[in-house]
Amino acid sequence: MVETGARLYDIVLFGATGFTGGLTAEYLARHAPPECRWALAGRNRKKLERLRERLAEIEPSRAGLPLLHADVDDVGSLRDVAECTRVVTTTVGPYITYGEPLVAACAAAGTDYTDLTGEPEFVDLMYVNHHREATETGARMVHACGFDSVPHDLGALFTVEQLPEGEPIDLRGFVTAGGKLSAGTLRSAITGFSRVRGMSRVAAQRRRLEQRPADRIVRGNKALPYRDSGLGAWALPLPTIDPQIVLRSARALERYGPEFTYGHFAAVKRLPAAVAGVGGVGGLLALAQLPPARDWLLGRMKSGEGPSARQREKGWFKVRFRGEGGGRRVETEVSGGDPGYGETSKMLAECALCLAHDDLPETSGQTTTAVAMGHPLTARLERAGISFKTLAPGP
Repeated sequence: MVETGARLYDIVLFGATGFTGGLTAEYLARHAPPECRWALAGRNRKKLERLRERLAEIEPSRAGLPLLHADVDDVGSLRDVAECTRVVTTTVGPYITYGEPLVAACAAAGTDYTDLTGEPEFVDLMYVNHHREATETGARMVHACGFDSVPHDLGALFTVEQLPEGEPIDLRGFVTAGGKLSAGTLRSAITGFSRVRGMSRVAAQRRRLEQRPADRIVRGNKALPYRDSGLGAWALPLPTIDPQIVLRSARALERYGPEFTYGHFAAVKRLPAAVAGVGGVGGLLALAQLPPARDWLLGRMKSGEGPSARQREKGWFKVRFRGEGGGRRVETEVSGGDPGYGETSKMLAECALCLAHDDLPETSGQTTTAVAMGHPLTARLERAGISFKTLAPGP
């Protein structure tokens, strides 16, 4: 691992002039400790300077925040950034289009890396192409450090640890949320929908390379939509990256038991809304396959657009977990504010601060938030206002 004094900076935020990047920079301006050495990186110097001025209004000491040149089309600039810091955190997506050069630079430099991707193809491709080198250099490559997939990954760990050790565990997560999309999120989603074949191909490559536990069973729950009486809602299988991340944590940590099953669902109260949601996703998936329709969808929002502060204040999320194992049953909940931007920028910033400053287990290569940061990150998020609570401990 890179020693603290060996690099000029502790954290470099790449993509800070984008919508979510700007919110992440504002969070760091308010909450990064005085000893944290951090900088902003991007390709447009004037935009970086304007952002720095905005941050100085929040916290005057940020007026001298270093600004670094970094461009995804300039490999040398990315190498320079990776070599001068202990942690790089990036909001530049879609990651399948723009993300790999920075991952490659961090893996080569032994620099910890975090991002906000919810793109399974990108995560699998980075494992295939860079996990081995990152393991050798000591770099921790932690993807999905926002609403995808921090509440689900840490919430699953929080729940599992309240069940008996050494017993099979069945866990289900149920997601409800309210919030607005930004242009970046829309672009990443449409891009992912348009690359189903590529996603399947890269996932198969990963399976051939990845070592999985030989003495434990870890699998996803393949349940169809159903009415959950305990929730009073319809449970719809949610095909996001979140269950993949939870299962990877379960394969890496024996605490998840000798046999672990996880199901990930959207909880929808009304049947018409459930049907409309399934139909809407199906419609987007179909349209994303057609280049003219895909371009039309991508043009609905301009780059850098996102919900206003007032809209973000109305955002919220809850992830309810129900775990059973060893004759016990427990229900927990992770909850917070605006999932897409307010809380996502908070989670990304706290992940970077955690990697830079906390006493963590020795891990390297592509890993997850639960494996790399676990309890220290959960404690950070609780202090920052994200709730982890037990609703119904089992007998």
